[in-house]
Amino acid sequence: MNERPPSTQCEAKQRPKFLVPIILFLLTAATTIVSGATFKGIDPFKNPSRLLEGLPFSLTLLTIILAHEFGHFFASQRHGVQASLPYLIPAPPLITPGTFGAIIKSRAQGINKKALLDIGAAGPLAGFIIAIAATIIGLHLSKMATLPKTGEGYGLGSSIIFQILSYLVIGSVPDNQGILLHPVALAGWIGFFITCTNLLPIGQLDGGHIAFALFERSNRAISITMIMFLIILGIFIWHGWLFSALLVTILFVRHRHPSSPDGQAVLDWKRKFVGWLSLIVFVIIFLPSPICHYKFGESKTTTGCKCKMGVIHENKAER
Repeated sequence: MNERPPSTQCEAKQRPKFLVPIILFLLTAATTIVSGATFKGIDPFKNPSRLLEGLPFSLTLLTIILAHEFGHFFASQRHGVQASLPYLIPAPPLITPGTFGAIIKSRAQGINKKALLDIGAAGPLAGFIIAIAATIIGLHLSKMATLPKTGEGYGLGSSIIFQILSYLVIGSVPDNQGILLHPVALAGWIGFFITCTNLLPIGQLDGGHIAFALFERSNRAISITMIMFLIILGIFIWHGWLFSALLVTILFVRHRHPSSPDGQAVLDWKRKFVGWLSLIVFVIIFLPSPICHYKFGESKTTTGCKCKMGVIHENKAER
């Protein structure tokens, strides 16, 4: 008979599937390469031969995202939780970075708080570390650009960690200049933003898992408070947070965390440290206004942002 023994059948069921993840990886690699070339001012239709110039951006961004997802994957394996390989999500390259991030599928019913925290924190912390390295390298490759004396434009906002790294690598930026980010630094910035959204302490997001493990009784209140905070930011500072609040409410809040099987078990100090470290990372990478509106010639932007990126100014910076 050709039937497999039960143990072999179980292993076959748990073996990660490769075809779909590989196809999505190749598609996302293509879309991020196109986006990387577009961010450099290359028209992919007029100059298709220059598309490979988008490779540094693509490789950096994919490395950050995959570090995040494999952090979840290996932590899941460590705790015996069945998890798929990462499914990268390609996105329209001309209007996005070329990806909406990635997901992994896991079966974590009845998971205890220790495993929940380990799995939830492993991804964001891994992606955060790679994003720091990418940003430092990218800032070394970035240039300063003199801004127009008049007019208006848009630039990228700067989180606490990005401001610190920019100051350490480049130094103080005069009011009449901006940082023309190298594609590797831009990928680092996007990596921070992706990590930030995943660390929102809401529902089934990574930050929600961490908050549940740390503050099980208050988790629901924390999620609702954070959503209200995003709505306020969306109304008064950056409208994109309104969409984010709606999205996380639909996708991540309606599914509540089941009661932990270890009940009121207390996390050890190492896991508490990792949990609080993750929340601190969230604070230093959070961006009230990811996209900033500038009036050139004024000492301050309309949103108080300090990091200016020349390639997305409406009036291009003098180089």
